[in-house]
Amino acid sequence: MIDPNKDFYGWTQETAEKLRQGRFSEVNLAHLIEEIEDMGKSERRALESRLTVLLTHLLKWEHQPNYRNRSWQLTIKGQRVSIRRLIRGNLSLKAQRLAILAESYESAAIDAARETGLEENIFPATFEQTGWTWEQVLDMAFLPE
Repeated sequence: MIDPNKDFYGWTQETAEKLRQGRFSEVNLAHLIEEIEDMGKSERRALESRLTVLLTHLLKWEHQPNYRNRSWQLTIKGQRVSIRRLIRGNLSLKAQRLAILAESYESAAIDAARETGLEENIFPATFEQTGWTWEQVLDMAFLPE
């Protein structure tokens, strides 16, 4: 039996083969359950990460109009495309989107302050205080003024 802590890829292949062959009693069920849960968490973290980047750039766009550029626009667009794709492939995340959005905003406000050099209190304290909606955040045409 391959140790998943020493050869994770090998363990996944061995476990998949055991499952295909119906050799369920040979599968380390506790570890398999843990890995499946971690896979779900990684999808949530991916959404949080993409939202944080997107919200950071939207905040920069809004609060530094003199620095607006094509690079920021393309980052915003790219994150929106990736977020839509991620949600399409993980429909259960859609139900959690507002909570994930609120959590992501906390990080985005800090990142925006660091990247712009502006004081943190310049940015709204919570996502709700931005006045933006989920739909606007993902709308390809939306850019805050």
